[in-house]
Amino acid sequence: MAAPLGIALIGGGLFVKEQHLPAALASPLVSVKAVWSRSSKSAEETAKLLADAGTTADVYSSESGPDKSYDELLKRTDIVGLILALPIVDQPSYIEKALAAGKHVLAEKPIAKDLDTAIKLIEYYKKVSAETKATLAIAENFRYLKGWAYAADEIEKLGRVTGFVVRLQSMMETSSKWYNTPWRTTPEYQGGFLLDGGVHYIAGLRTLLRKDPVASVIALTSLVTSHLPPKDTINAILQTQSGALGSYTHSVGSTLSAFDFHVACEHGSVEAGPDKVVTVRGFGEGAKSEEKTFEKSSGVKEEVQAWAEALISGKPHPEQSPEQALGDVEIIEKMLTSGEQDGAKQKLEYQ
Repeated sequence: MAAPLGIALIGGGLFVKEQHLPAALASPLVSVKAVWSRSSKSAEETAKLLADAGTTADVYSSESGPDKSYDELLKRTDIVGLILALPIVDQPSYIEKALAAGKHVLAEKPIAKDLDTAIKLIEYYKKVSAETKATLAIAENFRYLKGWAYAADEIEKLGRVTGFVVRLQSMMETSSKWYNTPWRTTPEYQGGFLLDGGVHYIAGLRTLLRKDPVASVIALTSLVTSHLPPKDTINAILQTQSGALGSYTHSVGSTLSAFDFHVACEHGSVEAGPDKVVTVRGFGEGAKSEEKTFEKSSGVKEEVQAWAEALISGKPHPEQSPEQALGDVEIIEKMLTSGEQDGAKQKLEYQ
C-alpha cells in the first residue's frame, strides 16, 4: 500500500479541532505533517491535539517568524494538500496561494462571501491548475449525509416534483461557541449566519431537487434579533425549472424550533433529513408510509476520505466541485438581494 498523502491543517478554529482533525486522523490515506493558524496559540493547541493522538505535526503561524510562515509551509515537498478552514472573507486569498504553490486544497464552505468573489476564485483556479495540476475541492459535509441522497432517489420514484416546504427555525444565542468568534459576531459578509449555516441547508435542498433545479427566487428578509446582523430571517418562494413552487423559511433569530424538508410529488411525498427519511407513497386513505434511518454523522470524515480518494485516483468527487458550492451561494445571495429589493424576482444562472 502506498504511503499516506502528506497534508497540512490550515486554521485553528473550532471546526478544525472538532471535525477536520479527527477526520484526517481517521483516514488511512492522509498523514498530517503540519498545522498553521494566524495565532501561534491556536496552532499549538491543534498540534497538541494531534500529539495526544500520536501524530507529530510541525507548527506554523503568522506569529512564528518568517521560517514558520504560511508561505514557508507551502514550500514543503512532503505536503501535497491542505484542509483549510478560515474566516469567510479571508479564505479565498489563502486558497489562491496554495493553488499557485501546486497544493491540492479542500476548503471549508462557503466557497466565498459572494458570487463575484466565488466566480473570480473559480476562474483563477482553472487558470492556475492548468499549470500546476493542483485541485480545488469545497467541503460541504451535508453532501455526505446519506439521508439527502436517499431522499432524492425516493423523490424521483414518485414522479415530478409539485411543491416543497423547507422550514428552519432556531435561535443563535450569544452564549453559543459558534457565535463567539469575532468574524461571526461582526460579519463582513452578506447574510451573517444565513450564509454561513444556510449553505448547508441549500446543499440539502439542491440534492433533493437535483432533477428539477431552482430557477428563480422571491424573498423578504429581516433582522429580528439585534445581535445577529445584518439579517437573521429569510422568507422566500422558490420556483424550479419545471415551474414547481416551494417555500423556504430560515431564521436564526427565532424562538421557534424547526428543521423540516418536505417535498410533494405526483405520486406521494418525502420528508427528508440527514439521518431519517419518511416516504409516503400515494395519498389519502390509501397512502403507505415507510421510514428509513441512517447512522448519525457530521459527514466530515466521509468528505475528507472522499477528497483523499480523489487525489489518489485523479478523479475529483462531483459533490466537492467549486461549481456545486457556487450554486449554494447563489441561492442565498439571490434571496438576500430579493429581500433588499422588496421582494423583486431574481433569476438563477449557476444551478
